[in-house]
Amino acid sequence: MNYQEYLKSIIKASGWSQEQLASQLGVTFVTVNSWINSRSKPRAKALVRIEKLYFDTVGTETVDTNILAKLKAQALKSKITPQQLVSNKELLDKLTLYLTYHTNTIEGSTMTLSDVGDVIFDRKVLSNRTAIEQAEARNHQATLHWLIDLLNQDKKLVISEGLILDTHLRLMNGIISDAGKYRNHAVRILGSRVVLANHLKVPELVKELSGDDSLKYDLISKLARTHAQFEQIHPFSDGNGRTGRLIMLIQALIDSKVPPLVRKERKFAYYKVLEIAQTKGIYEPLELFIAESMLFSNELLSS
Repeated sequence: MNYQEYLKSIIKASGWSQEQLASQLGVTFVTVNSWINSRSKPRAKALVRIEKLYFDTVGTETVDTNILAKLKAQALKSKITPQQLVSNKELLDKLTLYLTYHTNTIEGSTMTLSDVGDVIFDRKVLSNRTAIEQAEARNHQATLHWLIDLLNQDKKLVISEGLILDTHLRLMNGIISDAGKYRNHAVRILGSRVVLANHLKVPELVKELSGDDSLKYDLISKLARTHAQFEQIHPFSDGNGRTGRLIMLIQALIDSKVPPLVRKERKFAYYKVLEIAQTKGIYEPLELFIAESMLFSNELLSS
């Protein structure tokens, strides 16, 4: 691919405008527009930034094991405890705002970051957003705080079938009629090659997943495997992605690590590396993505 194809792919995957893309690359709109329309060519340093941004947004199937090991080690140094979140309102509010905004936007919400803040902190009812979108935001905040309180009270909390069902119930309450209940029909993900679990096997598969603590893996490898398996089981009629990302948060906080924040701009890359893990059993790209997402969370919460 040449740099123009990289730029066009970044815009398609991220949903950015040319102005937003220019900001990400640290150049002007005029410069990006000139590159895209062949009026000029980026210099060597700009080409490196374009290539990096491309792999950040579109994803990659190959991973340098040395880079992966380095980033995992860095991410695992990023520590936070449920007690710190409970005792620091500013920290908890920031985590709540950004997690809620990004996880719901990945699933199609049109609410802005400011909208989410208005709904979950100021309890506003927005006339220009749907009732469901606003309920999704409130539910995510309530579920996240409930989980953090549980973790704060029980230092030996484990991922169990009951915890997964209760998480889904709170997350999807009032949004779907079968919140907290397994799906009773076949489903497929549009545009995905992943074969999802037979609905008759869902209860058994969830119990197996929750009973496997994967002690032979480091935390990030465990997050990658649990998340890929959970999303392939796809136990609910809706809300699987949001529930699965909260399970990653629980697993990280149990280990006193900063949870990964999957950004909306990286949605395309997220689905790509997730599908690679599910269809090929290759987890390194997903592990890299999770490590990068943990580092992003740490930078966000430290700022």
